[in-house]
Amino acid sequence: MGETRKLKVGDAAPDFTLADINQVKVSLSDYKGRKNVLLVFYPMAFSPVCSAQIPSYQKIYDKFEELNTEVIAVSVDSIFTHKAWADGLGGISYPLLSDFWPHGGVADLFGVMRQAEGFSERALIVVDKEGIIRFISIVEPKEIPEIEPALDVLATLS
Repeated sequence: MGETRKLKVGDAAPDFTLADINQVKVSLSDYKGRKNVLLVFYPMAFSPVCSAQIPSYQKIYDKFEELNTEVIAVSVDSIFTHKAWADGLGGISYPLLSDFWPHGGVADLFGVMRQAEGFSERALIVVDKEGIIRFISIVEPKEIPEIEPALDVLATLS
């Protein structure tokens, strides 16, 4: 893996391509010029905190649509783990992407990989339609980040 970068608000978000639960490739650049993106990095599927956090965004998905925003969730779990977990949660309509190999490569690109633990930070990153980072929130893995500040930033973006 490359050198970990520490991204900040105002930086261009690095592009990436990962597979979703249906093995469909999703790239951040797919949304450029079309939609804002809320990137959600989470440590691992099936954990109690992740099992509360990820469905909470599904419950307010209409709000993200109103804000012309796609939610994209990323963890180091495999595609098959994501699929079983999403099914167990009753389905998630936004992409759950597998950062399995190279292990945590995208989390590393965004500077949120916890190398010693082998999983990512719990982070929310707002990327505007032009690919610029507009908001970053990183919390401890046992905490769920507050979504309201991210929604406030998204509301200011056209």
